[in-house]
Amino acid sequence: MDFQHILIRQENRVGYLTLNRPEVLNSFNEQMHREIAAILDLWAVSTEIKAIVISGSGKGFCAGQDLRARNKEVISAADYDAGAALEKFYNPLVVKISNMAKPVVAAVNGVAAGAGANLALACDIVVAKQSATFIQSFCKVGLIPDAGGTWNLPHLVGLARAKGLTMFGDKLSAQKALSWGLIWEVYEDDAFDQSVIELAERLAEQPSSSISLIKKALNTASQNTLAEQLQLERELQRIAGQSGNYKEGVAAFIEKRKANFT
Repeated sequence: MDFQHILIRQENRVGYLTLNRPEVLNSFNEQMHREIAAILDLWAVSTEIKAIVISGSGKGFCAGQDLRARNKEVISAADYDAGAALEKFYNPLVVKISNMAKPVVAAVNGVAAGAGANLALACDIVVAKQSATFIQSFCKVGLIPDAGGTWNLPHLVGLARAKGLTMFGDKLSAQKALSWGLIWEVYEDDAFDQSVIELAERLAEQPSSSISLIKKALNTASQNTLAEQLQLERELQRIAGQSGNYKEGVAAFIEKRKANFT
């Protein structure tokens, strides 16, 4: 596929995907959706990629849906179906990230609004620039949070804060997002790019078999009872224990050296 709206590069076993529509704060259109899906599918099965980073070009991470591209359709349609785009593009993207065995990092370099904010929250690790902001802007245009927002927000920050964020649509600073447990880390603006690279390369050095099983266990936990989760831990631990990475990790510990994981 000829990519028009994303930039990609691979370095040190990390795949970097940059949303590249800076003139509209990297807001989504159909072509960008298709390109994101295509590269994620490719990297999901690549033996050369162990971690993925999603970021935005210019001043924004992603401003959500490009409303200008949708304006004529919304105005002219008597029964406009706002759920169709979710079924076709947004929901499959969120599921793709969740089901992917490899860790996905959202590197929020600027404003993350609407579905752009929830794209970030769908990722496994979310880091942000000090100057970045998160905005659940849906109520400003008469919609509800989508792209997994109504699922992720209550689980991450609790129901009270989730309702406040989504019913007012106010900006949330990166620092407050960190203090609320919405994201993993905040980096100073001038250190952001290098900090993201270092974090991603640390992930790529981890045992891929272990990371994928950890992701599966944690993503499943909210759907299980304690008894069910304990059984899942047992089954996944059996798989982990039979991997070459476990053998390498134990050997490295005993030999007091750095493990060389696959």
